[in-house]
Amino acid sequence: MSKRLRVYSSEDVQSRNTQSSCWVTRAGKVYDVTAFLKDHPGGEDYILQHAGQDVEEIMRNPEQHEHSSSAYDVMEEYVVGRLGTDETVVRDDWEATEDFHPDNTDSERDYEKNQFLDLRKPLFMQMWQANFSKSYYLKQVHQPRHLPEPARLFGPDILEICTRTVWYVVPIFWGPITANLFLRSAFQFTGPLPPFISDPSLPLHSLSAIPTDSWVKTMLCFFLGNFMWTLLEYTLHRLLFHIDDLLPDKPVFLTLHFLMHGIHHYLPMDRLRLVMPPILFAVLQTPFTLLAHALFSPAVANGIIAGAFTFYILYDCMHYALHHTRLPAYMREMKKYHLAHHYKNFELGFGVTSKIWDYIFNTVLLV
Repeated sequence: MSKRLRVYSSEDVQSRNTQSSCWVTRAGKVYDVTAFLKDHPGGEDYILQHAGQDVEEIMRNPEQHEHSSSAYDVMEEYVVGRLGTDETVVRDDWEATEDFHPDNTDSERDYEKNQFLDLRKPLFMQMWQANFSKSYYLKQVHQPRHLPEPARLFGPDILEICTRTVWYVVPIFWGPITANLFLRSAFQFTGPLPPFISDPSLPLHSLSAIPTDSWVKTMLCFFLGNFMWTLLEYTLHRLLFHIDDLLPDKPVFLTLHFLMHGIHHYLPMDRLRLVMPPILFAVLQTPFTLLAHALFSPAVANGIIAGAFTFYILYDCMHYALHHTRLPAYMREMKKYHLAHHYKNFELGFGVTSKIWDYIFNTVLLV
C-alpha cells in the first residue's frame, strides 16, 4: 500500500528554510532534507541557498549540476508530503450585490484539483482523518464553495439532523427562555418568585403587582445585556471563531475549528448552517451565564442575560438574513459588509449586527 502523503501549502515549505529545518519541493512533492545536508556531495550551503524553494529546475540545469537518476532515488527517502494547489481567488475587487448568487462548485473537479475535502462525502470523518497541514487547511477553508443543497457533515442521519438548523428554531427555542429570565429579573427585584414562573400553566395576574421601579431596574439590566452582547459577538467571532494563528496543527483541533466556524466559511451560503444549533449555543453561553450569576445578584444577572439572549436571537436571525434575504437600507449595507468578510478579507469585519467594535479595535473592512 502506498504511503498517504500529507498535503502542505507553499507557506509551509517556505518557512522551513534554515539549517535546522530545511525543506524543498520537486514535481509536486515536499522533501525534508535536513538530515541530508551534511551528506550532500556539493556541500550543505548549496542546498541551503534553495531552502524552502522548488529545486526541479536547478537539479536539471547542466550549467549548475545536472543530477543523476540515483540522486532522484535518494531524494525519495526524504519525502514528507505533497504540495497542495497554490491557486487562490483574487478578492480585492470583489463586491456584493443585492441579488448575490454565487455559482455552484463542481465537487468532483474541486476535489481532484485541491485534494482537500470531497463535498460528495460526509465531511466530519474527512476532517478527523485529515492529512493536510494547518496552513493548507486555513488556505482552503477560506476559499468558499457553494452547493445547491446542504453538504453532509455526518454519515448517520441521527447525527446529521443535529447539525442542520432552520433560522426560526432560534427564536422558537430561545425566545421563551429569554422571556422567563426577563420576568424572573423583574420579580426578583420585587421579592420572592411567584409560582407561575416555575409553572407556566398558572395565570400571569401577578405581573400587575410588580412595581414600576422593578421594571425600570430590569430594563436597565436588559439594555446592559444588549450592550454586552455586541462586545461578546465581536470578541467571540474574532478571538474564538478566528483563532487561526493559535490553532495547533493537529487534526483534532482542525476538526473543532471546522465544526465551530470553519464550515461556515467553507460553505457560507449553506442555509441550514447559518444559525447555531441550540446545543452549540447552550455550550457557549454556559460560562458567561455562570459568570454573570457569580458577579451579580440573581435579579441583575437574569436581566443582563435576558438582554444578551435577546440580541443573540437578533444576531442569528440577522446573520441568516444577511446571506439570504433582500433587506432595507441599513441592513443592505451590513449585508455587503458581512459578505465581504467571507469573500474579500476574513481577517477584518467581525461585526455582524453593527460595525462599532470593528471601528474601536481597528478591524473595520472597507467595502
